[in-house]
Amino acid sequence: MNTEFFNALDLLEKEKGISKQYMLEKVEAALMSAFKKELGGNTNVRILLDENKKEMKVYQQKAVVEVVENPDVEISLEDAKEISKRHKLGGVVEFELKPKNFRRLSAQAAKQVIIQGIREAERSNIAREYESKKEEIITAIVDKVDDINGNLIIDTGTSRATLLKSEQIPGDSFNVGDRLKVFVTEVKGNESRGPIVTLSRIHPKMVQRLFELEIPEIQDGTVIIKSVSRDAGSRTKIAVYSRDENVDPVGACIGNKGMRIGAILNELGNEKIDVIRYDEDPAKFVAAALAPANIVSVELDGERTCRVTVTPDQLSLAIGKEGQNAKLAAKLTGFKIDIKA
Repeated sequence: MNTEFFNALDLLEKEKGISKQYMLEKVEAALMSAFKKELGGNTNVRILLDENKKEMKVYQQKAVVEVVENPDVEISLEDAKEISKRHKLGGVVEFELKPKNFRRLSAQAAKQVIIQGIREAERSNIAREYESKKEEIITAIVDKVDDINGNLIIDTGTSRATLLKSEQIPGDSFNVGDRLKVFVTEVKGNESRGPIVTLSRIHPKMVQRLFELEIPEIQDGTVIIKSVSRDAGSRTKIAVYSRDENVDPVGACIGNKGMRIGAILNELGNEKIDVIRYDEDPAKFVAAALAPANIVSVELDGERTCRVTVTPDQLSLAIGKEGQNAKLAAKLTGFKIDIKA
């Protein structure tokens, strides 16, 4: 039985990546908990787990005393001498105990400690794998669609995770077996409850990562993404500039006949994307950010505030439906924008 136990630990380490030393510590804690439940909370117990000899033994310890006040943890010198003449006052006498004699509740307590240890180790291993993917895009497969709340259970290749309805792009519709891209926003490894990983398709950085994946000039550092503002499912504005004066950053992102940006739009459900040329001149940058509206002038009014003038026919376009265009431009540039006709 002991041999099977240590073989099981080897298998656990091989298949689930849970170290044998970690499990030995958990098993020791489990046996300690079970024996104390069996014999009483004040009992002193020593656990021996010898991996080399494949032995697992448990000993109850009692201190050798003149007068016994607590028989659970003490033994008289006279009784100790009957066991062995070598025992002395202040020493310790050990009695081997057999786990097979456990009551059901004690055995169940040990089992729960071990199971909990395995779960914690699995959770920690999964968290470490996700940690390397934090703030990156991963491809997943839809495993289950919750028809009640719209959440998706997806297989990320590391584990099954939940993509909440609130983190899906408005208009997203997926079936079991569909492939989709998700952005890893947060990883929790130290908490025993709740999701290990938080996934999103509406995070602004998802658009940034898609551009980094699809545009070679961004990958090689020629074109730099300065900022992104997003209203998921509707519109995104992304500001870019080029380190090479011979490379047009906007043209590089859009591609010939929109081929490059087309792949990104397909992933985002045809969300509109405005690629804006970043300019170190705040007035020029704000004017470009308010595209597709044509701007007459931009006047800086304070450190992060500006007044924008447009012709009357461009006013609604500059502000956008429910103020969307102006809000996205403000977020993209970091300026508070006051638009007047």
